[in-house]
Amino acid sequence: MNTRFLIGFTFIALLAAVAIRILPHIPNFTPLGAFALFVGVFVARKHWWGLLLPLFAMFLSDLFIGFYDLKLMAVVYGSFLAYTGFGMLVAKRKSIAMVFLGSMGGAVLFYLTTNFAVWAFSSWYPHTVSGLLLSYTLALPFFKYTILGDLFFTSVLFGVYELAAHLLLQRQLKLSLSKLQNR
Repeated sequence: MNTRFLIGFTFIALLAAVAIRILPHIPNFTPLGAFALFVGVFVARKHWWGLLLPLFAMFLSDLFIGFYDLKLMAVVYGSFLAYTGFGMLVAKRKSIAMVFLGSMGGAVLFYLTTNFAVWAFSSWYPHTVSGLLLSYTLALPFFKYTILGDLFFTSVLFGVYELAAHLLLQRQLKLSLSKLQNR
């Protein structure tokens, strides 16, 4: 695939992910998980700096939204880095099913790690097993929106990319055939 096209598409996706996170939205219904998965599938395996793109998107949007407890932020940012890692695994056997599993895996990991971190690092819940279970239970509505957002934005992001790549390839093939015919 054309590297300039990939980098341009990724840059536009990054800007869209940041803008959507900044604008009012349903809690946890953002494209950041989908963006991190996309970057893992298409960018990070070829370009090491791809690993930083989801973290950069988080940082840019946090500049507008605001920063919070550093320990919690580290877990949240680490979760998005894990999405990218899932994407790198998906890239080895890319299919719709694998992209779906990568998206679901990222959402589940995000839910488990971030809610554990809230329980462990904050005073919101008692530091007991029942407090941990309460943390996970009260976060279920957010988890639902994480899953829905990840699946929606993954479908849109991967679908638009594949369609645009296909159209670009078709265009390049037509140009090549036209040049051959004009010789």
